[in-house]
Amino acid sequence: MSYCLNPTCPNPENPTHSERCQSCASRLLLRDRYRVIKALGQGGFGATFIARDESLPGEPSCVIKQLRPSGSAPHVLQMARELFEREAVTLGKIGNHPQVPRLLDYFEDHEQFYLVQEYISGATLQQEVKAQGALSEASVKQFLTEIMPLLQYIHEQKVIHRDIKPANLIRRAQDSRLVLIDFGAVKNQVNQTAALQSGHTALTAYAIGTPGFAPPEQMAMRPVYSSDIYAVGVTCIYLLTGKSPKDLDYNPTTGEMMWEHLVPISTHLSRVLRKMLEVSVRNRYQNAGEVLRALEMEPYLDSLAQSLILQPVGGIKEQVNNRQDDSAIINSNSSGSHSSAGVAQVAAAIRARRAKVAEATGATSHRLVGTKTNTWENKNTDIIQNSQSQIIRQLNTEGLRNAYTKGRRDFASYNLSLLNLQGIDLSGTNFHSSVLERANLQGANLFNSDFGRASLNRANLRDANLSKAYLSHADLEGADLRGTDLSYAYLNNANLRGANLCGANLTGAKISDEQLALAKTNWMTVRPNGKRGLL
Repeated sequence: MSYCLNPTCPNPENPTHSERCQSCASRLLLRDRYRVIKALGQGGFGATFIARDESLPGEPSCVIKQLRPSGSAPHVLQMARELFEREAVTLGKIGNHPQVPRLLDYFEDHEQFYLVQEYISGATLQQEVKAQGALSEASVKQFLTEIMPLLQYIHEQKVIHRDIKPANLIRRAQDSRLVLIDFGAVKNQVNQTAALQSGHTALTAYAIGTPGFAPPEQMAMRPVYSSDIYAVGVTCIYLLTGKSPKDLDYNPTTGEMMWEHLVPISTHLSRVLRKMLEVSVRNRYQNAGEVLRALEMEPYLDSLAQSLILQPVGGIKEQVNNRQDDSAIINSNSSGSHSSAGVAQVAAAIRARRAKVAEATGATSHRLVGTKTNTWENKNTDIIQNSQSQIIRQLNTEGLRNAYTKGRRDFASYNLSLLNLQGIDLSGTNFHSSVLERANLQGANLFNSDFGRASLNRANLRDANLSKAYLSHADLEGADLRGTDLSYAYLNNANLRGANLCGANLTGAKISDEQLALAKTNWMTVRPNGKRGLL
């Protein structure tokens, strides 16, 4: 089919190879090369179409955006023209990023303005949620770790997107990577002086954004970089609940979105999302890097907070002082750290201080203070202190199984090495930063579990279900992953040196060619694109 781009055409559909529209006689081959085949949608300032580029071999698909102002008044036309020129400049500047559509062409034809972009095949996050339901906490963490580096890149180019939402995020079918589309609402001329003086960018002439996803300062025509962070936060709530902002209640006093009662997520993710969704720009994360650091800091702070109940035998005053000292170390480092190394510095500083306290008091043993433990924990949990004065929790097989049966899902920073967990159901569990070296997890159900930064060195994961598991920065060196289901797992930055992936299913997994080159694969290995064969 050939689709007519004349906005007033009564019947835009035409036979495939027509030269002119049968209804309005408009030329159908745009710029003598682009043939529009169907409409994708229409917004306030333009319409979007899928087209074929007949000037190239294979006639590849592309996306064409047409200026289509909602009125004929001069100021409306000028506004639409500025939006399209802005999007062209922005895409030309940032379109070399793999998660942004490339700008292929930009031109004016008979007083109409057109953008030609790379066509991204795949489903939007909005379509995914409507088809499959709300996402899990681990999946939302994966989403944040993938979208935040992209947002950081965009902001470094002095670009504010201003319309981040599930409908503008496509999971590319080719490699399952998220691609951010629709840069028509961007603000790419940030007035740095005004931003420094007033805390926001220079005023725009009109408010742009999707109500509910855009924060108050953006709707008041004062967008800042953290406006995009707010929109990502609202997107996370949509992914977790399946509800649009208009379907949620708001606190009438503060204006804050009320969502936490709808999703049983961990305290740390709830904390991160609350700060992303702060109504006040001053209290919100100021840049994407801060969000990433908060996500990286989370498991360490959780384990450190838990370990504060383990104090050297002594008086209550000493315990309180220790807690205050630890908090001071965390607070002094959290604002000054600008890399993931800051996490290790915080932990190391606390360990060093505790070592000095232990040495000064001559303490050689630890006890639980101010907490009541479960029977399974007393019986099956060993709490020891290593030479670096670091608290390590250990569980035996029976203890882990009983704890999971009773509803516990958080085993972050535990030592579970050498445990025989063959065939066990541990789906949806948090093993962040845990040690599972040489553990037997053959045939285990680990669906949607969090193994971020965990050590699975030489673990037996043969035929296990690791679908949608989070394995970012995990150590899988020498692990047996033969026949393992790793479909849609997040393996970015995981160490796969010597890992055996023969017969593993990596459909839709987030993994690089460089990582796979370090692992063992064979013709039975299913690649991320869903095809079987050597990698």
